[in-house]
Amino acid sequence: MRKLSSVLILVLFMTGAAAAQPKADKGAPAAGKTKVYDFTGDTIEGDLIKPEGSTVDARDFAKHSSLIRIRKDFIPEIIKSAEDL
Repeated sequence: MRKLSSVLILVLFMTGAAAAQPKADKGAPAAGKTKVYDFTGDTIEGDLIKPEGSTVDARDFAKHSSLIRIRKDFIPEIIKSAEDL
């Protein structure tokens, strides 16, 4: 009973340290303040540059047969290996 009460008191003291408020960074803005950037005076002018010539279409992928081959002698080989044991 005494061990249980000492562990309980220790846990209560540890939770008080865990609930402390963390330090604030010096470079970070304070909570609740908002920084506003104004880009109204910036004007960007320019032309759209497109490639000259005709468009190139991608060619279709070739159709290949399956690389998986079904072995017709698989079951007889299994039976033969089982007989060899």
